[in-house]
Order: sequence, then structure tokens, then C-alpha cells
Amino acid sequence: MTAASSPERPPSGTTSASTQGTIEVATLGGGCFWCTEAVFSDLRGVTSVFPGYSGGRTPNPTYEQVCEGNTGHAEVVDVTFDPNVISYHDLLSIFLSVHDPTTPNRQGNDVGTQYRSAIFFHNPSQESTARQVIGEVERSGIWNRKIVTEVAPFTVFYPAESYHRQYFRQNPERAYCQAIIAPKVAKFRKHFADRLSPSIS
Repeated sequence: MTAASSPERPPSGTTSASTQGTIEVATLGGGCFWCTEAVFSDLRGVTSVFPGYSGGRTPNPTYEQVCEGNTGHAEVVDVTFDPNVISYHDLLSIFLSVHDPTTPNRQGNDVGTQYRSAIFFHNPSQESTARQVIGEVERSGIWNRKIVTEVAPFTVFYPAESYHRQYFRQNPERAYCQAIIAPKVAKFRKHFADRLSPSIS
């Protein structure tokens, strides 16, 4: 079981990040949400990861509509985390290193506005941190091109259809999972071994 395997799915059309105690929410688009969910579910301090759609115009979009590229939505994950265990700053630093934030509307062979790199901030502090981390990552030289990650205010999150939930965990034999997600998760676990949830063997 991963760190994000059991919490209830958020209601469709969630318009603000709810917090309980020290729990916070990050909404991030890093290409296909199957990959992004698989990575962030492994992190210590992350309590839930939900794939969905954000940043678009069409209410309650379907996966098929988003894939057509006409709704304006990005495939995103809503990441609920404990900032006492992992900070928003560190979450974004990891986010910007596990996908390519320099390719507009593209991740590998996945092409379209729905695959854009995006950070949807929930408050001014998150916006400030997002811009700070982007600057830090650019100066670090991890990428040899300019970061084009969209930084925009969070408006609404639409949970993806149930079959997208924990897609990699539920479908490890699928060709896409074996060819794309598994190597990405393996690389992530190697580079961030000290950040993994204790439940990750």
C-alpha cells in the first residue's frame, strides 16, 4: 500500500483547498496524471493523491473531452500533504525534477495542452514559493532550457474517472505502465530514496 491509497475522493468541482490542522493541498500538472500520481504517492508526508482536471473552461469535463484539447484543462494531481513532513517548497523542487518543465504542452510522446507543466497555487504564499522554486531550479542547471511551467491561480478541480485512480498500481502489466511509468518511478525512487514513505519497499 502506498502513502496515498485510502482517503476518499474529493467532490467534483472542488473550488478551494480544504485544510485540517497542518494538512495542505498542492495542485500540479506534469503531463500524464498516471505518471504524476505514481510518483507523488510514494512520498513521505503525502497523505493522498487524486488525478483530475484543472485550469480549463468546461464544467465537469470527461477524459475524452480533455484529450481532445478543447476544454483548456490540464491533467493534474491534487496532492494532500503534511508540511511538517514535506514542505511545499520541497514538493515543488521534486515536481520540477521528475518531469520536463521546459517543453510547452508536451511530455515525451504525450502532446497537447492537457499535458502542459502547471502549478495551480491556492494562496499567495504558494504562488511566491512556486516562482522562487522555478528560479532555483533554473539556476541549478538541471535543465538546459528555460522552464515554461504555467503558474496560475487554482480555480476548480474535477476528479478524474474512477478507473484513472492508482492506475499504475492497478495496471502494472499495461504496455504504457511498463514502458513509461515503471522506469520513471524507479528513477524517482533511486534519486529520492530518503524521501520515500516507509510503506515503500
